[in-house]
Amino acid sequence: MSQPWEADPDAALTRRLGKSPTELGTTGGRDGCPDVWELDNGDIAVIGRDLTAAYETGLPADVAVGEGERLVVIPRITFLSAKADLPDA
Repeated sequence: MSQPWEADPDAALTRRLGKSPTELGTTGGRDGCPDVWELDNGDIAVIGRDLTAAYETGLPADVAVGEGERLVVIPRITFLSAKADLPDA
């Protein structure tokens, strides 16, 4: 049975949403760069810390991390800086 939505592994990163990790001061160089990107198909890619194992036992009843999914955490400032690039609807 297929899912209602599937990630397209062929979609390319097209534009950063928000400021770069360097501008936000959330990186010490090239490694460990939390970031948010729009893909050429309109989907969003998030680069952050994989904390799936840390959160999986305490998830609310209506939240699940499915097979092939990871719970990723990014700094609040990274998410807020992307807001200006997101449409209202």
